[in-house]
Amino acid sequence: MFYVYVLKSVRDGDLYVGVTSDLRRRLREHQEKKSRSTSPRAPFILCYYEAYRSHDDARHREDALKLRGQARKHLMTRISRSLKDES
Repeated sequence: MFYVYVLKSVRDGDLYVGVTSDLRRRLREHQEKKSRSTSPRAPFILCYYEAYRSHDDARHREDALKLRGQARKHLMTRISRSLKDES
């Protein structure tokens, strides 16, 4: 399985969209600042993920969400409560 995931930075509130075949390992890498692209923004909260059988399908979905088009807008609307800070 391949996973498209959305992380929210606790530090700055920004979102990160990624793809991986091992979601637990990848989340751990983000938390441990082993990813150069996200290390300054750690720690993260996993807000959302989708599972795909095909790597190509997962990469296509990741690209759609990163382009900030309609796909991203629809997802952000759907998970808006998950993105809010917990009180």
